[in-house]
Amino acid sequence: MLLTGTARLDRRTKDLVKRLKRGDIAIIDHVDMDRLSAESLLETGVDVVINAARSISGTYPNLGPLLLVRGGVELIDAAGQEVFDQIAEGDRIEVSDGTIMLNGHPVASGARLTIETIEAAMQEATSRLDQQLDAFVRNTMEFVDKERALLTGEVAVPHLRTSIDGRHALVVVRGYEYKADLRTLVPYIREMRPVLIGVDGGADALMDQGFKPDIIVGDMDSVSDAALASGAELIVHAYTDGRCPGRERLQQLGLQGTEWRSPGMSEDLALMLASESGADLIVAVGTHWNLLEQLDKGRKGMASTFLIRLRIGPRLVDAKGVSKLYRASVQPSQLVVLVAAGLAVVSVIVVISPAVRTFLSLMLLQIRTVIGL
Repeated sequence: MLLTGTARLDRRTKDLVKRLKRGDIAIIDHVDMDRLSAESLLETGVDVVINAARSISGTYPNLGPLLLVRGGVELIDAAGQEVFDQIAEGDRIEVSDGTIMLNGHPVASGARLTIETIEAAMQEATSRLDQQLDAFVRNTMEFVDKERALLTGEVAVPHLRTSIDGRHALVVVRGYEYKADLRTLVPYIREMRPVLIGVDGGADALMDQGFKPDIIVGDMDSVSDAALASGAELIVHAYTDGRCPGRERLQQLGLQGTEWRSPGMSEDLALMLASESGADLIVAVGTHWNLLEQLDKGRKGMASTFLIRLRIGPRLVDAKGVSKLYRASVQPSQLVVLVAAGLAVVSVIVVISPAVRTFLSLMLLQIRTVIGL
């Protein structure tokens, strides 16, 4: 089958998806394509993705390639670095059975991945996962010793204009199913009015739901200009080796941010910021916690994540997967009858019991969450 489209190239998938549209052919350089990148590519509506690198190297069973192919995308794998030399942004190119042509002449080729070939590669990678787990644990323990101040020491956090002390804080990260989980929490946001903290592109997810982030934390690489210019406080993650990737972008936009030098991921900093600023409760959406999620992020260990979660303790509520809690086939009419019956029973008790009044307010919040109000 011959597929034709306009070439769009970028070695960083998260940057490329910002300018992709239906009819384009995406050309990336992404070893072990992660699930979130694949979902972002699918959302653009592209039909063809050409990867100069290996989409699944066998290091671990990454889900990205399988999601793409199951979504109907033609995935050409390991096309080689020359594809970036031979094709320019905006070129009209053709793809046929792994061969990439420009002006009718072959310029590069790769392997056309199918569901069967991907599943076979994932099975092989799964057989070696024990090795990855062993290396991951050893690396984590090594850095736990180096970064133990995150657990026991005093952590200096930036001074904020936004008051967090005594309030709830909602931290949104670009992670697995983060958009669906955030949609489920809309009634909670409207009811409790937590401080809204977006970690890079998590700020855009908040804006998509009609909320303005109060604070944006991160490298500022996957967040839109609109979110950065929304008036949120900007906390730029600076690493312990002196790198500060977000500094240049804010300077280009003429925006001011506060640099915060700390080890770990930006989402770790966001959780720490909320905790050390006095949040009563921290609700986390899209955070990375298990082994596959950490490997998808390219991490060799998770010392900072582990230590910061230990430090925060029971004030942290992980809302990952909350969107799946209400998929039972409950009919609206059944729900109305149930609610009416329940209210009839407790109405008399509420009149005489302040404790039950408090319980009822919590129950009503749950009901609003279920029916999406």
